[in-house]
Amino acid sequence: MRRILRPLALGLAGLLAVAPAFALDLTKKRENLPDLVLGNEDGNDFVVENKDIELESGRAYRLRIVAKGRQEYKFYASEFFRYIWLNQIVINHLEIHGGGPPDHLEFDDPGEIAIEFVAIKPGSYTWAARGLESKGMTGTITVK
Repeated sequence: MRRILRPLALGLAGLLAVAPAFALDLTKKRENLPDLVLGNEDGNDFVVENKDIELESGRAYRLRIVAKGRQEYKFYASEFFRYIWLNQIVINHLEIHGGGPPDHLEFDDPGEIAIEFVAIKPGSYTWAARGLESKGMTGTITVK
C-alpha cells in the first residue's frame, strides 16, 4: 500500500507546487470603468455622472470616483465594499493595500480616488454621498 500512496502523494504535492504558476491573475486583466463623478466644475455640486454601474462577478475592475464639486463628499458603499476582493486604493499615485474593506471614502476637496477590485458576490448595492442623498447623490452598483 505504501508503494502506491507514496508516489501518489509526491505527484499531488508536485502538482500543487506548480498550480499557482498556471493560475490566472485577474488583476492583470482589469477593465477600466467610466468615472463616477460627483459634482461638476460649473458649480452644480449635486449632479452625478455614471451613478449606476453594472459589473460581472469574477471580473477585475478599476473605478475612479472623482469629486469635482465643492461639497464634502462622504462616499459610502459599505455592503459593496464587503463583497469585493479589494486589490488596492490609489490616491495621487499612492497605493493603499490592506486586508479589509474601507468604511467610506471622503473627499474634502476636489480630487479622485481609484479602487481596483474583483467583483465577487452578485447583487444590487446602493452607494450614497452620506447626507446628500435627498439631493440625488446616490446610485447603485449591480454585480451580475
